[in-house]
Amino acid sequence: MPERHINALLDELEHRARQVAKEREVTLKIDHDDLVRLHALAEVYGLSVDDVSATLLHRILLEVEEKLPYRAGTRIIRVEDDEPVYEDIGPTPRYLEAKRRFEKECA
Repeated sequence: MPERHINALLDELEHRARQVAKEREVTLKIDHDDLVRLHALAEVYGLSVDDVSATLLHRILLEVEEKLPYRAGTRIIRVEDDEPVYEDIGPTPRYLEAKRRFEKECA
């Protein structure tokens, strides 16, 4: 096996090891139809329901974070290119604070 294939394999194994080390088991209730969908996706892709669920949840959470709305407040927090930037009074600052707190608690 050429060296580049071995290096790629080792990189992949290290990446997966880091992922596994960060994984936590949770129990949650889901709708019956959603469970059927998960089983169908798992079968189609040859994965476990846990892997499909974790992958879907991860991607959805990333998208939700990206879509959290910015709501301009009245307080100017800085000026960029001669334009005022107003504090965000939407859910993003509260979300980020809660996320930081849970990161510390779950470490």
